[in-house]
Amino acid sequence: MDDGVGKLLATLDIERLEENLFRGISPDQSWQRVFGGQVIAQALVAAQRTVEPARQVHSLHGYFLRPGDPKVPIVYDVDRIRDGGSFTTRRVLAIQHGHAIFALSASFQVFEEGLTHQVDMPKVPKPDDLPHGEELSAMLLEKAPEPVQRYWRRPRPIEFRPVSFDHYLTSDKLDPEQRIWVRALSDVGDDPALNAAVLAYLSDMTLLDTSLFAHGLSIFDTRIQAASLDHSMWFHRPVKVCDWMLYAQDSPSSSGGRGLTRGSLFTEDGRLVASVAQEGLIRPKRDSGLG
Repeated sequence: MDDGVGKLLATLDIERLEENLFRGISPDQSWQRVFGGQVIAQALVAAQRTVEPARQVHSLHGYFLRPGDPKVPIVYDVDRIRDGGSFTTRRVLAIQHGHAIFALSASFQVFEEGLTHQVDMPKVPKPDDLPHGEELSAMLLEKAPEPVQRYWRRPRPIEFRPVSFDHYLTSDKLDPEQRIWVRALSDVGDDPALNAAVLAYLSDMTLLDTSLFAHGLSIFDTRIQAASLDHSMWFHRPVKVCDWMLYAQDSPSSSGGRGLTRGSLFTEDGRLVASVAQEGLIRPKRDSGLG
């Protein structure tokens, strides 16, 4: 198993303190704040561990309330809202320093057959046809600003292969959409709950950036203040996160210092496995000359 994936799985294997009470840690304490995807995934795992395995998550909705401190453990307090005949609902508060930093609601369902349809996957090059590794560095990263290079070269458990890097190489205003192939760097096993948790973890990556393309900006621009505000996700079909998935994103609106981005995750053969929506703060800093 890749070391990064092993570290991620250890991070998601949160400690049970008491009935409905769990504790998670952050793997990299050098960061300024806890990565939002980690908090989403750990909160989901806390909820999963109070639900019978036959019921799998079908939706989650979360609010980021305060920045997380990576040097301090996060306590997850699960409220068992409802155990119905078909659906189970859980509410989770992530707590640090005596305050809630994140609030999650998640719903679980017994598997059942039903009406089925989905939108088509966008037509894009396959991941093996896109530059990656040394080729990506030679073609694109060497031309990108230093913060972009540092971000894309950072070791992580998730591999990315963007269809386009144009937004990092120009200040032109571009269509607010992004297509990225993503996958875990090694197999995490067949447990659908664990695959869903890793999918939730990676779903927070790159979304906020898409809302800035229409303004000729990126998440690395020092003239803006950027942070995730909320995150919603719907799980349509089971998936193996070690297989390639296309993360198709678009931003229909930005206003009031906020940007909204939608995402769809497709398997390589075109099955829609999850939908995502996130609103983030994209506030121009004072005297930035933006907005």
